[in-house]
Amino acid sequence: MAPLSDLDVDISDVDTVADRRDDVLAAVREHAGRVAYNLARLQGGDYGQRSFSTERGEWTVKYEAGDLEYLRYKPQGGGETYVVSTQQPAEPEPLARALADYAAFVESYNDYVDSLDGMLDEVDDGFPPVESTDTVVDERDRIVGRIEEACNTMAGELQRYEGTDYGTYSARVASTRWELKWDLDGASYLRVGGSGGVYLVSQYGPPSAADVREYAPAFGGFVEAYNDHVADLELDLERIELSDRT
Repeated sequence: MAPLSDLDVDISDVDTVADRRDDVLAAVREHAGRVAYNLARLQGGDYGQRSFSTERGEWTVKYEAGDLEYLRYKPQGGGETYVVSTQQPAEPEPLARALADYAAFVESYNDYVDSLDGMLDEVDDGFPPVESTDTVVDERDRIVGRIEEACNTMAGELQRYEGTDYGTYSARVASTRWELKWDLDGASYLRVGGSGGVYLVSQYGPPSAADVREYAPAFGGFVEAYNDHVADLELDLERIELSDRT
């Protein structure tokens, strides 16, 4: 990668750089942009920076989304020059001093890339096979499907009794709060453990297999609580019927 090979400019001459600064900076931006692009690929990210040392100073390449954001030069004597930046271009004299060290920067970058050659040769890619979760997921979905079917049945009955389009029914099973929310489409969710609890039935996806294992065995207790609730409602209705006959 020869720096500025297509630009016939004496980059050590301040007057020449001043006269042709726009051309010089365009060439540097294009050339250093290739460095930034390759660094982004090498580092495995769209954003980052890396510094390279020379005998005269330090160069820093910063890139965003794979494109060069800036190229900064810090000479050993102090100060800094943004050879490429989003701000106004550098003054000709510090720019010329920086560009006099540009070839050394490219060599430092190339040495860095060369140092990485073969670094992955000893990496073993004979990874063990990855086990499938199909069996667990199928069983999880089967159990959740039965729970959801029962919840939809309860939701339909509650909607008929309440006479409203939306509602909730809650009960405690072994001191744990269970809540069924229903709407016109059936069960909206079945949540265990209050507002921060686990959703066994939800519109946003199934629960984990671990949550199903923990809470599914207690679902029968929730159904029993619902049945007791319905039985109490029937008794209340019978009392109303008896009172109407008197």
